[in-house]
Amino acid sequence: MEHIVIAGLDRPASRIALGTWAIGGWMWGSSDESNAIKTIQAALDLGLNMIDTAPVYGFGRAEEIVGKALQGARRSTALIATKAGIEWRDGEVFRNSSPVRLRAELEDSLRRLQTDVIDLYQVHWPDEGVAIEETAAILAEFQKEGKIRAIGVSNFSPALMDRFRSAAPLASVRPPYNLFERAIEQDILPYAQANGLVILAYGALCRGLLAGKITEETTYEGDDLRKSDPKFQPPRLQQYLSTVRRLDSFASERYGKSVIALAVRWVLDQGRTIALWGARRPKQLSSVSEVSGRTIDDDGKRAIDSILTEIIKDPVGSEFMAPPESKAA
Repeated sequence: MEHIVIAGLDRPASRIALGTWAIGGWMWGSSDESNAIKTIQAALDLGLNMIDTAPVYGFGRAEEIVGKALQGARRSTALIATKAGIEWRDGEVFRNSSPVRLRAELEDSLRRLQTDVIDLYQVHWPDEGVAIEETAAILAEFQKEGKIRAIGVSNFSPALMDRFRSAAPLASVRPPYNLFERAIEQDILPYAQANGLVILAYGALCRGLLAGKITEETTYEGDDLRKSDPKFQPPRLQQYLSTVRRLDSFASERYGKSVIALAVRWVLDQGRTIALWGARRPKQLSSVSEVSGRTIDDDGKRAIDSILTEIIKDPVGSEFMAPPESKAA
């Protein structure tokens, strides 16, 4: 397993981290606690020492499951990355990064995670209803108190990160990034590289599209967000699935890898990046071992881009996932 240093942490982080949004159940149809705990423990056994979670994933459920999975000696081997700044009321979610809200969230997360310190604490979405500098200052306070080790942001623009960094040390940024969603290459990726920030790329498998298991017949249950994801609706779905099939053949013929390993390797080859691999069953981690080793050369990257351009005629990003701005209580 490859590792990377994140400023403020007491040990390097694995360059593949376990994403736990699906484990929380909300917007993924359901959650199975027993399988989720086994998945987290399997990830650690495979060398994934960073677990990325958030209070809003299942409205506390994902954090509680992570806390249960890391009981005993396992906590000392894991790096916990969680977030703050999303509030929920009456079934609705919206942004709230006020100092009072963040203080309450921190204490709730420490309790649910059954730990006395969070390794990487991230602002989940920018809340421009609160001064960015004020939000940063309260996280710097948490760090001085020893309750968090490193500070990150998620879904922030370079301009907002500049403001944030004026009030607190920033170690990482967490944007959506995968073979199909590459907007950060225009701004966030070069900004992170210029300022020494590690990128935690979420959606590295694009909600499962790049795992190579989804077909035109795949159905989704309950509140699964893929029911509203434009990539999963015709005619775009057929374009993306055709691309995945071509990428799978390319990965096998050129690198001896599956498409899921190719997709994650591609993210890792873009700089100081960590790929978040979402899973809720241990078998969904079976291809992790394929990722390490041979990197994708420039010719390979150009071939991949050619496949994308040839087949995807109506590309779309991840904008549909953004929660609403703050609203009054």
